[in-house]
Amino acid sequence: MESAGPQGEKRWPMALTLVVAMALPFLLPPKYSLGPKWIIPAVEALLLVALVVADPGRIDRRSSFVRALSVGLVTILVLGAATVTARLVVDLIRGGPETNSPGQLIRIGSVVLIYIIITFAFLYWEIDGGGPESRARVTPEFPDFAFPQHLNSQVSKPGWRPAFFDYLYLGFTNATAFSPTDVMPLARWAKLAMALQATACLAVMGLVIARAVNILK
Repeated sequence: MESAGPQGEKRWPMALTLVVAMALPFLLPPKYSLGPKWIIPAVEALLLVALVVADPGRIDRRSSFVRALSVGLVTILVLGAATVTARLVVDLIRGGPETNSPGQLIRIGSVVLIYIIITFAFLYWEIDGGGPESRARVTPEFPDFAFPQHLNSQVSKPGWRPAFFDYLYLGFTNATAFSPTDVMPLARWAKLAMALQATACLAVMGLVIARAVNILK
């Protein structure tokens, strides 16, 4: 159903989170990057600037160009997260200098876990209901995710819509609980994405803990 006077969500939560994601590659060994450490953060920064210029103020402009920029940003994040996750898993299985020190192991594992959480938060935020621009204008009749506010109108303000922080929280809880908590995936893509995130986080956390215990023996 159409909403009167739609107002998009504020941009600063996603921008601030993206800046954190840009800093993560610099906290990892060089071999964890697809080329120079600065390459992926630089591309993400360019896409963020382009998004701000193309859709200044609140996030509410619907256009194929803005949508392409947003999808491109999420694609870069997914590529970066997949690379560091695969690299860490290989190092943990085969062994490597970075995974032989308990301190470095915990640090690298934590950075990779944060990278995964942020990446999937952006993925959920960008795909659910056609993206933030679409959600600002139209309330989906059948949402991809069922938030508590969707299921009980008494705990939310009229016209409530999920914003970036809600998806960041979803990414965090799915990474730590390895299963849905208060947000239920309804669409098949949402179930698959949450399953992939839980699998990646389980692999990282399980292997890091096992390796750390082995080192400390």
